[in-house]
Amino acid sequence: MSHVQSRRNAARRRRRVAARQGLAGHWGEQRSPMLTSGKVAYEVGGNLDATCFGGIAAVHRLVTKLGLVDQINDGLHLLKVHLPYHESDHVLNLTYNVMCGGTRLEDIERLRHDTAYMNALGADLIPDPTTAGDFCRRFAEDDVVELMEAINAVRPQLWTGRGGDLLAPIAYIDADGTIAPTSGRRKAGMDMSYNRIWGYAPLIVSLANTKEVLYLVNRPGNAPSHQDAASWIDKAIDLVRPHADRVCLRGDTDFSLTANFDRWANKVDFIFGMDNNTALRARAEALAQTCWTRMRRDTPGQNATGQTRARRDNHKQAIVAERGYLNLELNYEDVACFDYQPGKCDRSYRVVALRKNISRSRGEQVLIDEVRYFFYITTRTDLTAEQVVACANQRCDQENIIASLKSGVGALRVPLHDLVSNWAYMVIAALAWNIKSWFAMMMHRKADRRDYIRMEFRRFFNTIILIPAIVTRRARAITIRLIGYNPALDRLFSAWNTTERTRFG
Repeated sequence: MSHVQSRRNAARRRRRVAARQGLAGHWGEQRSPMLTSGKVAYEVGGNLDATCFGGIAAVHRLVTKLGLVDQINDGLHLLKVHLPYHESDHVLNLTYNVMCGGTRLEDIERLRHDTAYMNALGADLIPDPTTAGDFCRRFAEDDVVELMEAINAVRPQLWTGRGGDLLAPIAYIDADGTIAPTSGRRKAGMDMSYNRIWGYAPLIVSLANTKEVLYLVNRPGNAPSHQDAASWIDKAIDLVRPHADRVCLRGDTDFSLTANFDRWANKVDFIFGMDNNTALRARAEALAQTCWTRMRRDTPGQNATGQTRARRDNHKQAIVAERGYLNLELNYEDVACFDYQPGKCDRSYRVVALRKNISRSRGEQVLIDEVRYFFYITTRTDLTAEQVVACANQRCDQENIIASLKSGVGALRVPLHDLVSNWAYMVIAALAWNIKSWFAMMMHRKADRRDYIRMEFRRFFNTIILIPAIVTRRARAITIRLIGYNPALDRLFSAWNTTERTRFG
């Protein structure tokens, strides 16, 4: 079937769907439900190989064209003899298992029996779950770092291409720690966190513009968020800085590593939260009232109709008042600026103080208002105090990335027996999330790139990967014949054709 005929078939099916949708609102009264049922007969075709993961071939082609396969094989040397798999086969096998909705190593077994899936990847066989687990156990710490650097080696091709627009005008590098809990008792390296949860405490350094995970570092569960963070932030700076006009670091109070401020300020900008310590609070309280200005938050955008619905009653607030709980409500916020030199720095930096006036009540009784201070230290002089606070708050979007790694991708699961092997699994599984961002950066239209970058992983799976297809493999040529039509195919074809036409490297 020619490419032109394939387009015609897609257009024909699109018109059929539109014709059905056009009947909405034109039905008369029906005597029976719309959903009916008759005799159902399932048949297993004997001459065709079909899979429900039709989009995986386009993803694998993108990964191959980027040169990730060669980078992994050149950087990782965990196997003395390739019988028959190479290091890239194991890594991509685990990654594609996640991309196809797998949540544990055992899910690889279903893919090993899907001949159409293996044909779409050009493979005669893929590693089984036991072999995949043994591969992760071969990693040492240096090997995991080498794998992350191999993945990072292909990013510049995207950042200097269509993804370059996303890094302008400023590339934001965010850092944060989280907890990867486990109920296991024999996982070496785990420990109890500050809130008494057993598990590991991975550090995540991400690029906010494209939502890529640049570095993921596994640590014992009792490790503070900032442990060893400075060295990994340095690596992220060296990775992003050559491809961005300007770089800005962001993090909460745990990442205000003042011993590194002077060194970082010579290369990049930063906005970090600062602890509400005695020195900063005394400086803020000593400011004259004229130094403070009222903080105004951006209002939410209007909806398509331009109308606002009437607010319903606040049932939570009514229950809090009825039961006499302590109720805190924000009255207003003020901001002010002053210079401050941390003890480990040779120069002073701009500090933005945020003063919150909070009303306190218990039932019908009004208590004395409370004043709370929040501090942000920054090198940014091009932003007003309000803009510094807003930019620092935007770092909270990294929590969405962490939540996706936990629930959508499942990258922060700990299926193996020790810290390093689980670290290797986290990095490999997080590669699935990065591939989603890479796929988005290859979209032809800018609006599509941003939409797909913001897209949750589960929706990406349902939109791009989970497409029924018939797979035919002849020598090195693979034909994917999609079964039926759905709106996601337009975006898949757009990204696929763009990927095939683009010259990498």
